[in-house]
Amino acid sequence: MITRRHFLNRMSTGLASTALCQLLAEGQAVPQLSHYAPTAKRVIFLYMAGGPSQFDTFDHKPELRKRNGQAIPAELTKGVKLAFLQNEALKCYGSNSTFRRCGKSGQEISDLLPHIQKIADDICIIRTQVTDQVNHDPAHMFMNTGTAITGRPSMGSWISYGLGNLANNLPDFVVMRSGAEDQPVPQVAWNSGFLPGKHSGVEFYSSGDPLNYLRSPAGINSALQRQTIDALSSLNSLHDERAVDPEIRTRIAQYELAFQMQTSVPDVADFSGESSATHQLFGTSGKPDGSFASNCLMARRMAERGVRFIQLYHTGWDHHGDIESKIKKQTKEIDQGAAALITDLKRRGMLEDTLVIWGGEFGRTPMSQGGNGRDHHTKSGAMFMAGGGVRSGMTFGETDPFGFGAVNDPFHVHDFHATMLHLLGIDHLKLTYKYAGRNFRLTDVHGKVVKKIII
Repeated sequence: MITRRHFLNRMSTGLASTALCQLLAEGQAVPQLSHYAPTAKRVIFLYMAGGPSQFDTFDHKPELRKRNGQAIPAELTKGVKLAFLQNEALKCYGSNSTFRRCGKSGQEISDLLPHIQKIADDICIIRTQVTDQVNHDPAHMFMNTGTAITGRPSMGSWISYGLGNLANNLPDFVVMRSGAEDQPVPQVAWNSGFLPGKHSGVEFYSSGDPLNYLRSPAGINSALQRQTIDALSSLNSLHDERAVDPEIRTRIAQYELAFQMQTSVPDVADFSGESSATHQLFGTSGKPDGSFASNCLMARRMAERGVRFIQLYHTGWDHHGDIESKIKKQTKEIDQGAAALITDLKRRGMLEDTLVIWGGEFGRTPMSQGGNGRDHHTKSGAMFMAGGGVRSGMTFGETDPFGFGAVNDPFHVHDFHATMLHLLGIDHLKLTYKYAGRNFRLTDVHGKVVKKIII
């Protein structure tokens, strides 16, 4: 639901109607709004933090392998900003990963991803991911917020603000992490920025209790908690009547949500009711264990309970050296869980209105770093999308024979955001929030909906 201030702020977006104005006048709750019929109700973003190598996953480049050790054509790299390769000879580095055509669609997928190979006909592979930022923290910010400037709302926060939740006992936006602990993602990547605080991502722990303070203190029963929350809400509301403050309203809502979550969160984290077939599909056991696969199962359970935006970070993809052995470890950790999530959503009838995204903040260079690693790369990367109105069994975009950059259909981060919002029924040009004297949006002043990948 939206507050009156929230509603009035959004009237300029073209979302307001006479009927909604009547609801507002009568003091009733106003529902969240869409610009047109959505094909996706929710998003699960499998975020491979560090920059996965497209040459070992979804962009097969035989020519690069053929030219291994040779100088890469100078016209490709002229004027391109690289992170660490300024003083190193730029030599082609062909991947030793083998690829095969998979499914009826014949999409080329690396043998490092045998489970994802089996769902080739359910995914749309994008080979031309483009970003503006070459270093990790600004690239994380750019992918998550549409700008490298800290303090802006994340995409999950924008979606929470625009559409609200599908449930009243879990957060709109949940984050979970797995993988290497030495390559963290800054927490501002899931912050609400200048949007009301209720739209921030809530981090769930991957094992043990998902959140702190889920259990009531000794001697405090639910009836006493209920009375306490009601009293606090009444006191906060008295102040809010004198001076409307979205943060006070956020506080009231979060007290209520926290109370509801004492029951709902233990339930969502209880895997005991899952069938043995489901555990076998995911490779999980009876309770969350901190693995990426476990987080994927948790994501499905959250999605079916109404969480709007779920983001699973898996860290450790920053392979500047020894990439052959490291990429094998990383792909093994995520392959089964990612494929199982899509398979499970599909068999439950949820994939058609759940948008699943796999990708990182940027790609890797086709040139070697130190002979056995790859640098950060902004001109090409690979990701995939599935469900939620996305075409399945197709490969979008093509890079040059060396995989350096797009030769057609570049897929810029702003275009990705615009397309994601479109699938959720939101016009990215109209979802705005006025702050510091101007209307801001996730795509800033850029972005176009990529209709070629939409059903």
